[in-house]
Amino acid sequence: MIPLTLSSPSLTRLVLFTSRYSHTPFLRNFNSLPLINRKLPYNKPPFGVRCHASSSSSSSFTAKSSKEIRKTQTKVVVDEKLTSIRRLFSNPGVGIDAYIIPSQDAHQSEFIAECYARRAYISGFTGSAGTAIVTKDKAALWTDGRYFLQAEKQLNSSWSLMRAGNPGVPTASEWIADVLAPGGRVGIDPFLFSADAAEELKEVIAKKNHELVYLYNVNLVDEIWKDSRPKPPSKQIRIHDLKYAGVDVASKLLTLRNQIMDAGASAIVISMLDEIAWVLNLRGSDVPHSPVMYAYLIVEVDQAHLFVDNSKVTEEVKDHLKNAGIEIRPYDSILQEIDSLAARGAQLLMDPSSLNVAIISTYKSACERYTRNSESEERANLKFTDSSSGYIANPSGIYMQSPISWAKAIKNDAELQGMKNSHLRDAAALAHFWAWLEEEVHKNANLTEVDVADRLLEFRSLQDGFMDTSFDTISGSGANGAIIHYKPEPESCSRVDPKKLFLLDSGAQYVDGTTDITRTVHFSEPSAREKECFTRVLQGHIALDQAVFPEGTPGFVLDGFARSSLWKIGLDYRHGTGHGVGAALNVHEGPQSISYRYGNMTPLQNGMIVSNEPGYYEDHAFGIRIENLLHVRDAETPNRFGGVTYLGFEKLTFFPIQTKMVDVSLLSDTEIDWLNSYHEEVWEKVSPLLEGSSTQQWLWNNTRPLAKP
Repeated sequence: MIPLTLSSPSLTRLVLFTSRYSHTPFLRNFNSLPLINRKLPYNKPPFGVRCHASSSSSSSFTAKSSKEIRKTQTKVVVDEKLTSIRRLFSNPGVGIDAYIIPSQDAHQSEFIAECYARRAYISGFTGSAGTAIVTKDKAALWTDGRYFLQAEKQLNSSWSLMRAGNPGVPTASEWIADVLAPGGRVGIDPFLFSADAAEELKEVIAKKNHELVYLYNVNLVDEIWKDSRPKPPSKQIRIHDLKYAGVDVASKLLTLRNQIMDAGASAIVISMLDEIAWVLNLRGSDVPHSPVMYAYLIVEVDQAHLFVDNSKVTEEVKDHLKNAGIEIRPYDSILQEIDSLAARGAQLLMDPSSLNVAIISTYKSACERYTRNSESEERANLKFTDSSSGYIANPSGIYMQSPISWAKAIKNDAELQGMKNSHLRDAAALAHFWAWLEEEVHKNANLTEVDVADRLLEFRSLQDGFMDTSFDTISGSGANGAIIHYKPEPESCSRVDPKKLFLLDSGAQYVDGTTDITRTVHFSEPSAREKECFTRVLQGHIALDQAVFPEGTPGFVLDGFARSSLWKIGLDYRHGTGHGVGAALNVHEGPQSISYRYGNMTPLQNGMIVSNEPGYYEDHAFGIRIENLLHVRDAETPNRFGGVTYLGFEKLTFFPIQTKMVDVSLLSDTEIDWLNSYHEEVWEKVSPLLEGSSTQQWLWNNTRPLAKP
């Protein structure tokens, strides 16, 4: 799956982003707020530094609204949702001139439950990354290069599409500051913005004398959504077996508590859903494609509380939590507990890049209130003890990156083995699927992109341990393949055209691992242009796969390896090259990424997992992407200059790359050897898992050696 969009150089925390890393991965900051995580890495963000046109040919790229693009649309649409939400601006307790609707939920998630898809509801744009801003007379949506074409199709004429990262396009903060009259009031739901994001927005709009207004008690989109809004998720939580987790909860909490105390804190509040699931060895079904549950976790040095809907907690899970010394509290009581921690003088460790500003603002206000009270002799005499809930006076926040993010990214042996096993089962499912698809296409079957995605799900669901898809399958024929995060819909999708390129980006959640793979194929004869573009993407894929680099190298240093072959003929792609991936967790995971944006300084480390997915896209024509997942591991080198350990990659994904698409004349002997060796491994690892001679024959045909010219 495509990585998320990177933010400014000064920011280092990923979502994913896709988007963070995503994907969000994301960089969890207002600079990248709409763009995982994330699943963290990627294009210019809407709230970062403005892109100005250079004197080069790039100046031909200018911001255009969706109205300008759809020149055939002559009638202006009256958007009833916009009309309804604007009426609320003047309500008592609101009193705003603009309202910002991000993509995220209260946990800065890339994928969110349907009931929290507020930006999609208000705008009609369903991509996973974007921010909508509504003023009294304007409406604009920012998204990154992965979604430009999709947004053009989905936004009506009441909306302006802002192509974040293109020269001449203002950032969202610049735009809102400019379009409002001085002294404007900009409203946000503080549960949906990280503290960093809110602070940055506040600073930018204050330059034009605007005020940022936290609307704690009302979300304006929810007010107009009313009864048609989907119900919150309610499926039960399950235990993630120790044989897959590798480390028990008690050991994880002990390590975390040591890190808390080393930081000078007495407690930590955790809101990232994958971090909570990882620490507690739990998995849920609240969020599509991600095995997590909506919850908050507060860990103190001598106790811990999980804030979650109790109806989701089975007796087995209650016992699991009780054995780890974790008490259950209502999900919506988190702010009361934050206030209580301040009252008890807790030094709270918080990650402002991921924790919502509602929580941090509540804690700051409570600290100020209780610090004033601490002047009394009784409070001043309170002493810290290891076993009580009393802390030193004068509570204060300790702001730093969550230590769980790093621990979760470096996989243990059990997690790595689960990832390897799940990828092989996934490859078997894919072999059965592709053998079926090629046969159907050659029989001139009338298959749509949705038909293909649905059938792939059927094949995967037959594999042991299958739980869900890891993201919406990107099934794009011809021009739809150029829509980087295309999602086919039954009413509008295309037929799979055997005379056009077909891009399939998909993944699965298994009980022991998470997969993500992209292949691009042609069912008849590709053009010379298509073959050249494909081959150069393949060369970039091979270059990154073979990279060896010193320990401590951040991912952006490697990004050029994947682009170099495309750059030689003046081509490129508008997304990051790699995102982190969780072990039976989020498909976009930070803090690591591989992207041309240098904001993420996280070094790649032994045990991390990243995707390798260069691509090329010709708008309205075709898209090409080749993606495998890689495990970062120690590399054997004849020298170790300066005593430094060198790292390289081990492949997790084993599935054929269509050799018909390759222009062999462009490949070096080393590159041909890489492809042949890879296909030999695919056959050896996957063929024993296949049932039926026809699928085995398909795999044999697609892993035969490529002859050198």
